[in-house]
Amino acid sequence: MNVIKIFSPATVANVSCGFDVLGFCLDTIGDEMLIRKTKEKGIRITKIEGYDLPFEAEKNVAGVSALALIEVAKPDCGFEIEIYKKIKPGSGIGSSSASAAGSVWAINELLGKPFSKAQITNFAMKGEALASGCEHADNIAPAIFGGITLVKSCAPLKVLEIPTPSALYATIIHPEIEIKTAEARAILPKQVDLQNAITQWANVGSLVHAMHTNDYDLIRESLHDVIVEPYRSQLIPYFNEVKTESIKSGALGAGISGSGPSIFALSKGKAAAEAVAHAMKKVYSQTDIQFNVYVSKINMEGIRVIKCN
Repeated sequence: MNVIKIFSPATVANVSCGFDVLGFCLDTIGDEMLIRKTKEKGIRITKIEGYDLPFEAEKNVAGVSALALIEVAKPDCGFEIEIYKKIKPGSGIGSSSASAAGSVWAINELLGKPFSKAQITNFAMKGEALASGCEHADNIAPAIFGGITLVKSCAPLKVLEIPTPSALYATIIHPEIEIKTAEARAILPKQVDLQNAITQWANVGSLVHAMHTNDYDLIRESLHDVIVEPYRSQLIPYFNEVKTESIKSGALGAGISGSGPSIFALSKGKAAAEAVAHAMKKVYSQTDIQFNVYVSKINMEGIRVIKCN
């Protein structure tokens, strides 16, 4: 292969109780990227559509992660990257991670897959750090591995793939406001109450168990965040109303997607997820804030090839 075009999906990180460790992959929202081999070595970003992002490789998350890969791989060629950006930066559904993960996944394919998924994730984390100020993989891991993932550790990196109940659907509402990940991290407390910590890790453990056992009632009981959400929800207009109406409409639970402003809900079955979408729309339709709503099955594949030659 000399050219590859890929779909690099949006992702939901944290999943309420799993701050910086849990994430899942979406199927109906994502960027497209085209990467081609060149005789001239190095990384060049030659085209960006959708949003105004830097063309310099050292200033673009896709470029930074690609540079990290080629520093190790030392290929006898270079790569040009085209980015067709459909995930709005700062939307809370993994815009930066889609770019960072997509470039290295595609380059790895063009080189004949010399690196494992975990190694690709490590390279992509370098790009993610440019956007958020620190290396973390809760968006990158589900984009690369697909499904639901738990990042057990970043140094060394260890990603666990969590089983996904077959009827699980996500509903996402994206209010057209921007919240920077770095800013959303800055408002979090440096210390937490011990009882809240106990509640939080009990929820993470029970949520993982629920995914393994297809226990939708336990998923409902576990999707609660007592540490991060109370702070970050203040940055999202009408968050409490959306969460309340989503659960009234049949959602198993709802919370902040990543650092926001997007809000996610998980439901059992597509019909329930669409009812939740209607409830979310109803809340924001009464405001002057523009928004988009998506319903998606959990994407078990992650990044995928659109075409190659």
